[in-house]
Amino acid sequence: MDFPLALSALQKGIALLLFTGVAAPLIGLLLRRVGGGWETMGGGPFAILDQRPPRGGSGGVPAPVDPAIQAAEVRQMLEAKSERRRQRGEAPLDVEAEAERLLAAAGQPRGEEAMDAELRAEVRQLVVARNERRLREGREPLDVEAEVERQLADLIGSP
Repeated sequence: MDFPLALSALQKGIALLLFTGVAAPLIGLLLRRVGGGWETMGGGPFAILDQRPPRGGSGGVPAPVDPAIQAAEVRQMLEAKSERRRQRGEAPLDVEAEAERLLAAAGQPRGEEAMDAELRAEVRQLVVARNERRLREGREPLDVEAEVERQLADLIGSP
């Protein structure tokens, strides 16, 4: 077989078409399958990729804060502040009074007060439902407020 040193224009065109039509797509697919490392770059057992906040702001309303968690964090912050004041030789803070003041300023009911209000509302809903059932049965309704107080006394154990 005789190999010419130079290719003709037709042979160059065929080689170019073969390369761009067959070899280049195959190389691209190979690199895509093998080259998926950019997505995992920096990964591993000590990676912080999953700990990053999501990109872009949510633009929505922030999630509501649990009052118990907020009260605990306020108390922790005030205890640390009081300890720093004590170490400097200043008078320590009254943590409970300051926490009450800050939580009241935030407009959040205290933990037990919030729980009591929620419990009272739930018991009241049950009493109202019981009254509706009694009315359907043809019986006389209960005094809602008196029954709520009686139920709470039974649940809590104090009058």
